[in-house]
Amino acid sequence: MNNLTKQQGFTLLEVLIAISIFAIISLASFSLFDTVITSEEKSTKRLNSMNDIQRAFMLIERDFLQIARRSVRMDGDEPLKDFIHTDSNAFESTSQAIGFVRNGWSNPGLLLPRGDMQSVAYQINEETLERVHFNFVDATLGEEPKVRKLLTGINDISFEFYDGKQWNQTYEGSDLPLAIAVELDTKEFGLVKRKFLVAGLVPKEKVN
Repeated sequence: MNNLTKQQGFTLLEVLIAISIFAIISLASFSLFDTVITSEEKSTKRLNSMNDIQRAFMLIERDFLQIARRSVRMDGDEPLKDFIHTDSNAFESTSQAIGFVRNGWSNPGLLLPRGDMQSVAYQINEETLERVHFNFVDATLGEEPKVRKLLTGINDISFEFYDGKQWNQTYEGSDLPLAIAVELDTKEFGLVKRKFLVAGLVPKEKVN
């Protein structure tokens, strides 16, 4: 009997302790992994939202840089006296809106039955920033516009106009402003404001 090797195993208490420690480590690892994944998803979503805003502002800038000195005509009515129209009642907008005519609408070789000028408007509809345009520069009565949805989660939009001396809440004057500021009230980022140059006339006192 003395030559027999004694074999010793784990007690039940030791096994339970080991299982408990393994479970705690596994739970901690899973929580850390889940936190990393959730943070990455939020960061990706936020980055995509920022990219969407940047693309929308690039489109707005392109349009503003090519605003034409041409009056706006709404629904077949008489041409308006101003180059920029900001009366929200003329648009399907729940907030302030802006409408104008722009140059440079690409039509290579005049293959399409339209000119190179485009009637454009930006408005808020159901918390969505929309770019609206018509196939013809002077919209006829009952013509349905083409709507492009740019951004969602937009509470409000407002504009300011720089006349060479100061920023104004409303557009007034016989010519284009030198710059237009666009402020978006977004659900995700709060207020986001950008200023864009316009091909307006430089005031005489600014000319050297």
